Amino acid sequence: MNQFFEDLGRRWADVASKRGSAIEPPELDSSIALELLELARVAAHTQERRFAPLASFMAGVAAERLRVASGASAGDLADYIREVRQELEREPPV
Repeated sequence: MNQFFEDLGRRWADVASKRGSAIEPPELDSSIALELLELARVAAHTQERRFAPLASFMAGVAAERLRVASGASAGDLADYIREVRQELEREPPV
């Protein structure tokens, strides 16, 4: 996606290696990144601002579980995140 996220992916892999686990550096697909940013925006404006990063983390965990369970593509995962975000947007703010 960009150099920051490529470096961050390598950092996750390096630290995992120090902990005795070999992982592929995670990559951030641009369509998924856009949906995560939109989800963070909705969480910050409809719930509490500090919930935005946690909502994004949960989306990442859920998306990875869907990918493992179904073999979903990056586009499918972006759609998955979008669907949940749109549900949140339809709810009245707390």
